[in-house]
Amino acid sequence: MQRFKNILSSCENNNDQTVAMSFLPHQSVWLFVIGIFAILYSPVSLSRATDKQIYHQIDQFFTPSTLSRQQQFKELKWFSEAARPFEGMTLYVVSERIDTHEYEAVTLSRAFFELTGIKVIHELTGEDDLLRKLVAQSETGVNIYDAYINDSDLIGTHYRSDEVVVLSDFIEGEGREVTLPTLDLEDFIGLSFTTAPDGKIYQLPDQQFANLYWFRYDWFSRKDLRERFKAIYGYELGVPLNWSAYEDIAEFFTVHVRQLDGKQVWGHMDYGKKDPSLGWRISDAWLSMAGMGDAGLPNGLPVDDWGIRVNGCRPVGASVARGGALDGPAAIYAINKFADWFKFAPPEARYLNFTDAGRWVSSGQIAQQIFWYTAFVAQASQPGLPVVNEDGTPKWRVAPSPLGVYWEEGMKSGYQDAGSWTLLKSTPLERRKAAWLYAQFTVSKTVSLKKTIEGLTPIRKSDLFSEEMTRRAPQYGGLVEFYRSRGRDVWTPTGTNVPDYPRLSPLWWQHVSKAVTGELKVDVVMSNLAAAMDKQLEEIGLSSDSPCAPKLNLEIDPDIWINRPGAPKPERNERPPGKTLSYEEAIKAWH
Repeated sequence: MQRFKNILSSCENNNDQTVAMSFLPHQSVWLFVIGIFAILYSPVSLSRATDKQIYHQIDQFFTPSTLSRQQQFKELKWFSEAARPFEGMTLYVVSERIDTHEYEAVTLSRAFFELTGIKVIHELTGEDDLLRKLVAQSETGVNIYDAYINDSDLIGTHYRSDEVVVLSDFIEGEGREVTLPTLDLEDFIGLSFTTAPDGKIYQLPDQQFANLYWFRYDWFSRKDLRERFKAIYGYELGVPLNWSAYEDIAEFFTVHVRQLDGKQVWGHMDYGKKDPSLGWRISDAWLSMAGMGDAGLPNGLPVDDWGIRVNGCRPVGASVARGGALDGPAAIYAINKFADWFKFAPPEARYLNFTDAGRWVSSGQIAQQIFWYTAFVAQASQPGLPVVNEDGTPKWRVAPSPLGVYWEEGMKSGYQDAGSWTLLKSTPLERRKAAWLYAQFTVSKTVSLKKTIEGLTPIRKSDLFSEEMTRRAPQYGGLVEFYRSRGRDVWTPTGTNVPDYPRLSPLWWQHVSKAVTGELKVDVVMSNLAAAMDKQLEEIGLSSDSPCAPKLNLEIDPDIWINRPGAPKPERNERPPGKTLSYEEAIKAWH
């Protein structure tokens, strides 16, 4: 109880460190508070759940499921039995704040306690704060949390570190007796994102969402708007295939249409506040969508979507002078477009962060968004919203994002977040085992389909191809079609070229914000960013004895690298004719 009071106290004194109640709607705040205190003050049962109670849990919490009721019972019974040595323990875990993790913090932690007698205080906070906590535990060796759900973007950090538990080894060794027999790792769609070049699994996917093109399907289907667009631009209004078409559509709705359904409308939406989330906006594959890096999946090699070149497994530089691409023509083109397109967005967009901007599409005033996180599908699907039909189906759709002029076949096509369970060696073994039980519980087949429906961040193939998801697919505007296609393999997280995500990621927003405000020209911004990235890479290399630590190339004339095949790439025609497809044709590209 004292630890929970300490968390609350720290939240009152630090705006960056928050638990779930600081951002949830009032009703959800009270649900969270009631849930936490119910756990804290409930008398601890020294016996595990009875068979009757397990069946009651299945009916109350975990329907529907891809498992039969009897299979669910067997899985939950296994958790109840495996938790015997840890009954009465209180665990502390932390994740970022999205709907899926709210569901875990409020509902699943309670269900796990009732099943096992293990209390879980599941804290929700901002991604930046989550990283600080993870780094603090890694550097001090003090067990602050028993488990973390952090993005697989840290895979390059984790496999170069000696602080993270290698899950594939843990499953075969110390964690064998507490590893769910029906965990079925091959069923996880994001396992390649959490597997390092050494072939070992470092994290277990808990939720996934992609950045896709979002647009008002109902507006794009209107005959009057289609005829008007074609008269102005000479081709069909549809899903844009390239950035030229996206720009034309943005201009069309903002400048020419201006009002629909009695509201002012804009042809573009984004966010530009000087905030850590601005960094994610760019580092989360914006430059790859422009075509900055090399071909390769899940990430480009030898140059990835951060512009970092590797030699073998060693990062050797981000600047063009060292063989990287972060200040090359493709990167400058990408940031120029990002900054310029704010003229087609609501004036507030420049001052919004990730969370605030995510709500805008639900207002009914946005025509399209090139890069929309599907974590917001649940929010944009609520009955009564201007973007939802009376029958509950959306007026919007998601489709493949358009690609920049430097993009080439074989490159990743966008970003996918894969928030994943991570265990640290500084967590005592018994606590680590108990936390591993909770982690597996939140992703078990008994739980995962219902959790997918709640948060719409799917992780299992069996859930995606279930009859239940087929029935619900029309409600989700193309999300199910995306995850049933090969798109889920070419929309990928940050890869292993990035050797220390917590140290390198702040550089993005600190520098790119100056391009958004106009404080510096884009070429200067990217030159400064590349130099800062090189400096940090060098420092990381000097402080690490990992065989995959950075070791920078010597600087040479950038033109020598530019004129070699692959990234960095020479300047191209950056405004080719716009190209579009119908929605039905565009989603076929995923298959």
